Amino acid sequence: MDDVASLEAADFARRARENQARLTIELRPDYDFIVCGAGSSGSVIAGRLAENPDASVLLLEARGSDECDAVLDPARWPANLGSERDWGFKAEPNPNLDGREIPMSMGKGLGGGSSINVMVWARGHRSDWDFFAAEAGDRRWSYENVLQVYRRIENWQGAPDPDFRGTGGPVWVQPARSPSPIALAMLEAAQGLGIPVFDHPNGRMMEGAGGAAFTDMLVRNGRRHSLYRAYVRPMLDRPNLTVVTGAHVRRVVFRGRRATAVEFEHNGRRMSIGARAEIVLSLGALQTPRVLMHSGIGDRRELDGFGIPVVQNLPGVGKNLQDHVSFGCTWEYSEPLTPRNSGSEVTMYWKSRPKLETPDLLFCQVEFPVSSERTASRGVPKHGWTMFAGLARPESRGRLRLKNADPSAPLAIDANFLSDERDMETAAACVELCREVGNAQAFRPFVRGEAMPGDVKGDLLDQYIRDAAVTYWHQSCTAKMGTDDMSVIDGTLRVYGLEALRVADGSIMPRVTTGNTQAPCAMIGELAAEMILEAHGIHHGSVVA
Repeated sequence: MDDVASLEAADFARRARENQARLTIELRPDYDFIVCGAGSSGSVIAGRLAENPDASVLLLEARGSDECDAVLDPARWPANLGSERDWGFKAEPNPNLDGREIPMSMGKGLGGGSSINVMVWARGHRSDWDFFAAEAGDRRWSYENVLQVYRRIENWQGAPDPDFRGTGGPVWVQPARSPSPIALAMLEAAQGLGIPVFDHPNGRMMEGAGGAAFTDMLVRNGRRHSLYRAYVRPMLDRPNLTVVTGAHVRRVVFRGRRATAVEFEHNGRRMSIGARAEIVLSLGALQTPRVLMHSGIGDRRELDGFGIPVVQNLPGVGKNLQDHVSFGCTWEYSEPLTPRNSGSEVTMYWKSRPKLETPDLLFCQVEFPVSSERTASRGVPKHGWTMFAGLARPESRGRLRLKNADPSAPLAIDANFLSDERDMETAAACVELCREVGNAQAFRPFVRGEAMPGDVKGDLLDQYIRDAAVTYWHQSCTAKMGTDDMSVIDGTLRVYGLEALRVADGSIMPRVTTGNTQAPCAMIGELAAEMILEAHGIHHGSVVA
């Protein structure tokens, strides 16, 4: 960055800081729009709504700034796990994993998951979006439409591909720069097994059977470029966008069937601020259902049991919990290799069975050893790499439950990993494919040998899978979009039976997308903002009714 650009950046930072300090001190009794959660979807929605200067937008976030080296340095993302920037959720003991309690990290702070994740930009498969459109009964969710929106929002830094990539949008996307030789070996190994290699993972590769490619990541000038930094931070000097950090949302307040205010805690005070137009919950697939239930939206029988007055009986709230489950397979380096970029430079999607038309397995190469608390006891090499691979289309379904009527109390998270026997069969195929790739000739110049799991079969392989299983941090689907009795929202993301309340985050997915969920959550935010603006007849310079 040259001197002029540095001065301009410093001047903007000062103006933004002073503006937000003033707006936070002078909070209004109501705003046109309240967006709860500054994560991957909420940041997009707040930024898009605030583009209209006459629309007043309040963005509430539970924690604070992303100005931290562990956030902004792409190589330091593991330091965020278990830190104050992590909600630190933990699933209930799982009998399918011999009673293990799986930690389930989720981002807490400006940017949410996009500020603590591995920065992977994976749009999802064609079949995911067409499934969404069918479930919603709305073609705006179709792959054909979503592809055009992705092209519009991207600022793609790789080789030109105008059919699939855009270059003028707010989201800076680049392929891994100067990748590690171990990443090159991964692509060579995949190709040797008949798995096609593509120039990037967000085009034709995700319209068919899958393939392998260098990872697309949200890194700009060597620093994390979160969705908060793409959409909200450039607007912090505007008078119509107020960002309140340290705001813990408790519930939505209703007048009859209409959502009218958000109740939250801020600096030890309980506050309630009104919304003239709409309230949007973008708190993530664990927190959004919690707020819905404490607001009286959920299964009547469960809410009655805690004495929570029922506003809308929607039994699907908190059900249908999905996540990608991963099983790490590790190889020891013959000589240490320093991780590059984020330490995860190649991604691969493939099939557990040849007859499948679309991929059901997800692979991310990690350039350092990764283990679960159980597999660590098998002996983890000091230097090595891991195939962080798992189920892209899990069959198992979990659920969330309230523990009591206190909105600040944690949820009971029943992840229910590997409860469906089909997932165990797919997991076994996944581990076998990991071993085929990792033991290929391409890796031999770099590795001493396979550290785990080794050549295990039958019951020993099943035990390894249960010991190794961890979350991919892609919790989703707990307030699903659709038209059946378990659906919570319709195709426009409105909560059924209520007015002025939408949900827009990973919880709305009817099924988890094939791949990392950051990009699909950005898409959910984009379509939500588009639908909200359309519903209120808002165009640039117009006034909110």
